[in-house]
Amino acid sequence: MAVPAFDLFTPGAPAVLALFGARVSGLVLVAPVFSARPVPMAVKSALVVIIAILMVPVAQAHLTRAPELTPAAVVGEALVGFALGLGAAILIGAAESAGELLSIQIGLSGSAIMDPLSQQQSTALGQFVHLFAIVLVLSLDGHLVMLDALAASAQRLPVGTPLDLAGGMRALVSLGATVFALGLQFAAPVVAVVMVANVALAVLSRAAPQLQILQLAFPVQILVGLGTLVAALPFIATWFLGWEASYDAMLTRAITALAGAGAR
Repeated sequence: MAVPAFDLFTPGAPAVLALFGARVSGLVLVAPVFSARPVPMAVKSALVVIIAILMVPVAQAHLTRAPELTPAAVVGEALVGFALGLGAAILIGAAESAGELLSIQIGLSGSAIMDPLSQQQSTALGQFVHLFAIVLVLSLDGHLVMLDALAASAQRLPVGTPLDLAGGMRALVSLGATVFALGLQFAAPVVAVVMVANVALAVLSRAAPQLQILQLAFPVQILVGLGTLVAALPFIATWFLGWEASYDAMLTRAITALAGAGAR
């Protein structure tokens, strides 16, 4: 079905554009890469304006009534966009948390350097896994998946629909546990192998008390950890091949909670 052209001079059109722009702003605020600090604010603002203008005909096509431009409506639309970006940001954050956990387990937690995307101090291993996840998501057209989710949200939650803000906030906060669950899932192979290596070193120290176990433990732990991480990277990449399913599940959960008021 062809989407009708957007006419700014039709009744209610400015309100639709403003509210949908707030939804796009929420997405750009937290979406991976778009929200990175090195991206100038002028570029982010231009992205919001361009995406809103190009996609507002889709939003207008699914309207059932003319929306009202109120502060509560602007906050609600921004929260919808925030949920759309948070779904992808959680997956990237899970990879970064896995890298931080691996740094502690392997013994590289002291190697803190400046993260070029967040402009904050983090471990070198955490940055590597973080950038690795971003490259995987972009190579799998993650930015297009987020824009497609933005268009789909205009159908499931038309612009100006009354939202259950409290329920939506609770759903978004509960998604935070996904970061740690996925991070542990990514780091589990390396953590398990390093733990086995530490147990083996502990048994060796009891069998040969004269051995300087501390001088041997750190090199072995780092070598085993990094070797296991290199071997596990293809399996992590394979998991990201189906990241759209996890992303869609998180969006469904958040949008269902936000639509609670409208459903009633």
